[in-house]
Amino acid sequence: MTLTLAALCGFAFLAGFIDAVVGGGGLIQVPALFVLLPQVPPATLLGTNKFASVWGTSIATAQYARRVSMPWHALLPACAAAFAFSFFGAHTVSALQPDVLRPLILVLMIAVLAYTLWKKDLGALHAPKLTRNHEIATGIVVGCVLGFYDGFFGPGTGSFLIFAFVGLFGFSFLAASASAKAVNATTNLAAVGYFVYTDNVLYKMALPMAACNIAGSIIGTRLALRKGSGFVRGLFIVVVCALIARFAWDALAR
Repeated sequence: MTLTLAALCGFAFLAGFIDAVVGGGGLIQVPALFVLLPQVPPATLLGTNKFASVWGTSIATAQYARRVSMPWHALLPACAAAFAFSFFGAHTVSALQPDVLRPLILVLMIAVLAYTLWKKDLGALHAPKLTRNHEIATGIVVGCVLGFYDGFFGPGTGSFLIFAFVGLFGFSFLAASASAKAVNATTNLAAVGYFVYTDNVLYKMALPMAACNIAGSIIGTRLALRKGSGFVRGLFIVVVCALIARFAWDALAR
């Protein structure tokens, strides 16, 4: 059990690092939990993952907020909408199978990658293109759509949030990553509330994993702030490629 915990903590550190920069930490942490703790029910593994990751995401949000100008007038409504709709999405899982989304998400991820590679200057500069009121309205729509998606399905939420803030708002990749963390922390918090309430968190694993996730998050945030949007864009492309590979593998394995 000691070696298992050490391995999970290592994966949690790496997940916190990746997630702090471009999202996608779940690509690392969730498979690690399922492989290393095969005897634990899936709901408990997912709850343990969310409990460990919400702390790193929250710390990253706080760090970015100190160094990056955050559009709180748009982010707060987006966070409120994401929080509410993540519950709605989680509830909908019982009526619909989330696997029906896999082909659509694969297509969307390929489109996101193609557009990012095609637009070489996408997100290079921070040039907001919406008025204040339009930012608020767009933020609410983004919060509703991706909050529901995170509660219903989840993988790639952080990447979709970053792309939304770059493509729709005109933010740089650094500012988009900072903004995405605030919304993602909210959806994670909603999920944690549900898993804690239903007693689906393995605390003896989740607590040390949370500490390592925070450490990775701190290092990842500091590196993103020092390296800037070019570094965030490069890692974003890597993570999106990894997501595409995962969805393609899942599709071929069925």
